[in-house]
Amino acid sequence: VCLCKTELNLTRTGSSAEDFVYQFKGMCYFTNGTERVRLVARQIYNKEETLRFDSDVGVFVAVTELGRSNAQSWNSQKDLLAEYRAQVDTLCRHNYKETARFTVQRRVAPTVTISPARTEALNHHNLLVCSVTDFYPRQIKVRWFRNNQEETAGVVSTPLIQNGDWTCQILVMLEMTPQRGDVYTCHVEHASLQSPITVEWRAQSESAQSKMLSGIGGFVLGLVFLGLGFIIHLWDKKGKSPWEKMGKTGARTVAFCCNFSSLAPQRKGS
Repeated sequence: VCLCKTELNLTRTGSSAEDFVYQFKGMCYFTNGTERVRLVARQIYNKEETLRFDSDVGVFVAVTELGRSNAQSWNSQKDLLAEYRAQVDTLCRHNYKETARFTVQRRVAPTVTISPARTEALNHHNLLVCSVTDFYPRQIKVRWFRNNQEETAGVVSTPLIQNGDWTCQILVMLEMTPQRGDVYTCHVEHASLQSPITVEWRAQSESAQSKMLSGIGGFVLGLVFLGLGFIIHLWDKKGKSPWEKMGKTGARTVAFCCNFSSLAPQRKGS
């Protein structure tokens, strides 16, 4: 883990001979939390490092001739050296404790979905897209399986995309030719998960899809009739029907016209 702090950033504009950028940048490196901490402070002039303080060394070291005079001057100042050596604790460890809960310790579980690039057709080349979104930290492992066997050929991934709120997303695609009964699985491992997320996609023929849609349509329609029957039953128990409350008289007749054939596409000749 690395935390960065820019101590100083000066720019001057004018004639080209006088333009310059001067920076003093501090970097804190952590191993196993704060078990081992290293501070590296760099003096940079026009994008070139000229001087460095490394807490593992304990003194300022000139990187180029331009930094030699500063290194000699600062190393002669015992109070300044003591201050920089102490910044391993006063700067690095302190900032780690202040920021760890919403940086290195933050965990956001990913959302995983699978979708084909084109409408499914068995025995035709296609592309399955595993979309993994809104996760943190950024380290993640996404794998494809076909019938419980890992697929490595034909796997293409986008670069990691930053969402702007510290979470990330990535698309991992698999080129494949689905056969009847094939089961494709997107397998995701992430630090926020106690166990991997697995999402399946099953290859189906058009007739199987039609049957599934018909079943879903019938189920939804059954729920509608059940709800209407329950409402009518409640109104009857109160002594007045909904038709009487609306000022209707006479026999109660309700007609529902349903075109069942529209619930699922039908193939010619079926």
